[in-house]
Amino acid sequence: MTKRFGDLTAVDDLSLEVRRGEIFGFLGPNGAGKTTTIKMMCGLLRPDGGTVEIDGRGIDPGSPAARRLIGLAPQSIVLWESLTCREQIEFMGRIYGLNAPRARRRGRELLEAFGLEDKRDKLGKTLSGGMQRRLNIALALVHEPELLFLDEPQAGLDPQSRLLVRDLIHSLAGRATVILTTHDMEEAEKLSDRVCIIDHGRLLVLDTVAGIKNRLGQGDLVEVEIDGDIGVELLPHLPPAWSESRRVNVYGRTLSLVSDESVSILPEILQVIESRGLRLASLRLRQKTLEDVFIHLTGRGLRE
Repeated sequence: MTKRFGDLTAVDDLSLEVRRGEIFGFLGPNGAGKTTTIKMMCGLLRPDGGTVEIDGRGIDPGSPAARRLIGLAPQSIVLWESLTCREQIEFMGRIYGLNAPRARRRGRELLEAFGLEDKRDKLGKTLSGGMQRRLNIALALVHEPELLFLDEPQAGLDPQSRLLVRDLIHSLAGRATVILTTHDMEEAEKLSDRVCIIDHGRLLVLDTVAGIKNRLGQGDLVEVEIDGDIGVELLPHLPPAWSESRRVNVYGRTLSLVSDESVSILPEILQVIESRGLRLASLRLRQKTLEDVFIHLTGRGLRE
């Protein structure tokens, strides 16, 4: 799909295939094109090029039939000012065509599942931010959609709410297809079966979490932070174990490498730093993350 706003191409010929029943992490920095893509898939925006298919059939995401299949919990919380939590869910159910008894039943089920049962008769707008976020997600689930879009579902949640929402998303696996948009790589690692990373509206990588992290090579990540600017002139003087790996990144004051011999090459690294007259600020050895892959692909941090 492609979407342009004047001279800006927000989504640039982006193609994705999401499998039925999986939790799919749709990742990228702010402004990468995630929300625009989701809006096109939900029928809230018309693409300038491309189509949306479900089960191999081209559909109009904005049609009534498609809307019954789709649930959306947007990043911006949308609640009715004058309705209680129970009324919010029941009213949304009626909008989706549920009869009154089923809407009431779904209201009871969702209020209990999201830990809001004791708030059932309180106005939704009077809840804390974390509880409003939970209610916002519950509204997207009222009609039991086959395809659920969650746009930054953990935004503004306290630790307890984050755990509750994470468990609920996991419980949907196999029963619904979940597309999760976020710039929180750590949360995506915990939730997703597969992940794609986009930037500037283009697909950078799509794979399992393990598969994406292995693109940096086998082993742990060594991070060397220098007191001052590293500069590219340091790279030719690195030990062969570094330069031959082709997994060296210079990012600000930090130089990083993935190696399965990370401990054995540390003395060489320190020797090179000292010989170039540089001062070591910190040295870390840790496991790779999805954000490390993003920095390797783009040369910048996820939140920049």
